[in-house]
Amino acid sequence: MPQTTWIVIPAYNEGTIIQSVIAEIRSAGYENIIIVDDGSTDDTYEKAKEIPGIVVLKHLINRGKGAATKTGIEAAKLFDAHIIVTLDGDGQHSPSDIARLIEPIQQNHCDVVLGTRLKNPIGMPWYKILANHIGNAITWYFYGLWVSDSQSGFRAYSRHASELINTRTDRYEYDSEVIREIYVYKLKYREVPIEVRYTEYSMGKVQKQGFINGLKTFYKIIWNLLS
Repeated sequence: MPQTTWIVIPAYNEGTIIQSVIAEIRSAGYENIIIVDDGSTDDTYEKAKEIPGIVVLKHLINRGKGAATKTGIEAAKLFDAHIIVTLDGDGQHSPSDIARLIEPIQQNHCDVVLGTRLKNPIGMPWYKILANHIGNAITWYFYGLWVSDSQSGFRAYSRHASELINTRTDRYEYDSEVIREIYVYKLKYREVPIEVRYTEYSMGKVQKQGFINGLKTFYKIIWNLLS
């Protein structure tokens, strides 16, 4: 029986690019797509709704990337997804990498595949490389598992993993919290190098993870551990 793959895309103010992101995913051969508009103030929701054949959901307020990702994963489970892939809505991730992410799960080699930028960081700004190394160290220290790119949103999950992983956070700390869940439930995982395309558009996104947001993520990780 073929395994059904669903693509989940959290999106916030991506109205100018969301249609091209969807078109590229379809060109890569994937039709099961869920867009979760996370309370955008632009026309992200309307632009996504113009495309027939995809599922478009909306948060009435901006709850954060983690919350939007979780909403999409829950929806994919309702559609009986066997494999769930998450990727960002700003065009940074290449849909041509999806096949490489899902292949280990299709072959029953693991339950989670983490796309990693740091195994081949060509074109990645040095300050992002540094920030990711710091994020990896923080994630390892508090959650007990070292991975090469703890902040990547390009990941694939088996149905089994999606049923077990239970996160509490709603914003960028969500990506690190998933690493904790992999460790707690002893899920088998692999890391796969991915291409990341840094454009003027994606680099200009104010809500993307940066130094200040990184500090906020660090604070929230500690707060969640203490609460």
